Amino acid sequence: MTFRPTRTRAVLYTVGLAQLAALAAIALALPKLTGGERISFVVTGLLVLAVLLLLARPRVDARQEGLTVVNLTTRRELAWPQVLRVNLRAGDPWVTLDLADGTSLPVMGIQPGIAREAALRDARALRQLADAHGTGHPTAG
Repeated sequence: MTFRPTRTRAVLYTVGLAQLAALAAIALALPKLTGGERISFVVTGLLVLAVLLLLARPRVDARQEGLTVVNLTTRRELAWPQVLRVNLRAGDPWVTLDLADGTSLPVMGIQPGIAREAALRDARALRQLADAHGTGHPTAG
């Protein structure tokens, strides 16, 4: 089972491609630009697109043996017993996991931003998976 902020991803992809197309069109439409200036417009569009694609990367892959949390620049593999609690409190930007080593891990793949109901449903599902496969400690939050 994979959890990801689908609406957010759709918005990021759409905005990224639209701005790239706009900058490329501007680069081609302005007659007084040099070749280097035209290239810089397109490269700027590609850089913005790359950042938006990076923001669209977060996801959580839940499997029988554990889960993989993919955030912006990191990827972490966890066995179910490592996950003690799945939290999504009012006002949180995304789910956090309380881990057996005493740390917490942000899970940006479940975020209530523009799809609150989907995020709540996904957080509940991840909590149920952690309860079913984890250490048996009840989760809260």
